[in-house]
Amino acid sequence: MLLKKPLRLSRPWLLVLKTLVHLYLLGYLALTFYQAVTDQLGADPVQGLLNFTGIGTVNLLFATLTISPMARWLPCGDLMRFRRMVGLYAFAYAACHFSTYLVFELQLNFALLSSEIAKRPYILVGFSALMLLLALSITSFMAIRRKMGKRWQQLHNMVYLCLFLALLHYSWSLKTVWGDPLIYWAATLLVLYTRRQKLKNWWLSKRRKPAPVAKRAS
Repeated sequence: MLLKKPLRLSRPWLLVLKTLVHLYLLGYLALTFYQAVTDQLGADPVQGLLNFTGIGTVNLLFATLTISPMARWLPCGDLMRFRRMVGLYAFAYAACHFSTYLVFELQLNFALLSSEIAKRPYILVGFSALMLLLALSITSFMAIRRKMGKRWQQLHNMVYLCLFLALLHYSWSLKTVWGDPLIYWAATLLVLYTRRQKLKNWWLSKRRKPAPVAKRAS
């Protein structure tokens, strides 16, 4: 632990910090789209948008997975209040990434989209990550969480698969694992190492067979 005593964030501080996160993530996204529309994003603004939203999705997925270890190391349990919000922004950036590709690259041609997904494996991988993030976002609300029970945690452990698919999509689109992709993969291994006990418990629970139901004597 970095601190001798647990750090507590008051409700006003939580409100201020959450507001700053909203302003930064929404503002940065809006500014980038504004720069693209006004031709201030370089020679290829569409590619600039794709790069920004794609890398932003990966960074936000990393942030989502590092909040829990940070909450333990500080320790500051109040950091967990930010995890759902950051996870929803990861989906929002992924949705913007996909929408940019669909609107500007494919001109809303859904037949061509189906063909691209079928022909280009890296697009299929990215689309799979988006669908998983959509499922995680829809089920992130407390009312749905209560209804799902234990199945909720099993589903939300798929965030690790989302990160893997997002990185695979990123590396595949660049056709290399060197440079920035290598840094991201190394960071992924570090994140997984910090969550190794949780991953182990999840894996054991998946392999554990349910106890057989005893038959009643006739």
